[in-house]
Amino acid sequence: MPLPKAELHLHIEGTLEPELAFALAARNGISLAYADTEELRRAYLFDDLQSFLDLYYGLMAVLRTEADFEELADAYLARAAAQGVRHAEIFFDPQAHTARGVPFATVVEGLGRALDRSEERHGVSTRLIMCFLRDQSADSAMATLEAAKPHLHRITGVGLDSAEVGHPPAKFAAVYEAAGALGLRKVAHAGEEGPAAYVREALDVLGVERVDHGLRCMEDPDLVERLVRERVPLTLCPLSNVRLRAVDVLAEHPLPRMMAAGLVCTVNSDDPAYFGGYAGDNFRAVRDALGLDHEALRELARNSFEAAFLDGGPEEEALRARYLAEVAAYEFP
Repeated sequence: MPLPKAELHLHIEGTLEPELAFALAARNGISLAYADTEELRRAYLFDDLQSFLDLYYGLMAVLRTEADFEELADAYLARAAAQGVRHAEIFFDPQAHTARGVPFATVVEGLGRALDRSEERHGVSTRLIMCFLRDQSADSAMATLEAAKPHLHRITGVGLDSAEVGHPPAKFAAVYEAAGALGLRKVAHAGEEGPAAYVREALDVLGVERVDHGLRCMEDPDLVERLVRERVPLTLCPLSNVRLRAVDVLAEHPLPRMMAAGLVCTVNSDDPAYFGGYAGDNFRAVRDALGLDHEALRELARNSFEAAFLDGGPEEEALRARYLAEVAAYEFP
């Protein structure tokens, strides 16, 4: 039985495995530019963030109907549960779909159908976080927030993703303020390929509660001190960092230094179909490459539940307490 954990940094579109991509393409009458699943899997070996994003957004063409999004989410939840995930806070990118002519409602209701039965079917509680594409305009983000209003019963928070450099958090100040007024929680990608200054901006301008990635905070000791003092969680994605060249090899990942500094680190899978591993795979990888002992792994798991958006009342706090008790009681093989 794997170590219980929460996954807080997971793009549902990034869980599209080649086999499902071909199945959905056939169902929807779409031709892929690959002969078979093996050729497509080889295409998943990219060089940098932009080459990944080009493939990532191109392959989304197979996602057309509510059933497609439902199947995508259900497949992820099954894999995640098998790797010890007990709670998942799932990102989705509505702009990437509405730009293709797929209605907002199709996306969120399809995902929602899978999430509604996740606890019963997979033993995984879920939250849904709507991300804005930072390389699109702030006006487009605001229009997306407006489109989300009829569906807020399904959406816990907002996030910010896609190409980071040249698109600072402050660009989205107004939409984050509007999201906060609607009662939505706030997270944002910052400090992956962008500078440590973007992490500060995400905190000060957007008012985020968690920083997605945040790797480059280590370049700013004052920022590290602040993150430690304010207990701001970081949702790190080690295998992703290697595949996108944020770090050269996993053995050089700063995770041990970050934990030693007192940062609230969590380990997540980001886009696991593309980056070579789901949540449990990332835990095993950092254990082996970085020499993390059992108590360090337990700390990462504990942090994930403490950082989760499970504070909406006594029932959610009881669920968090139950998960934390599972982590405390876990016996490593």
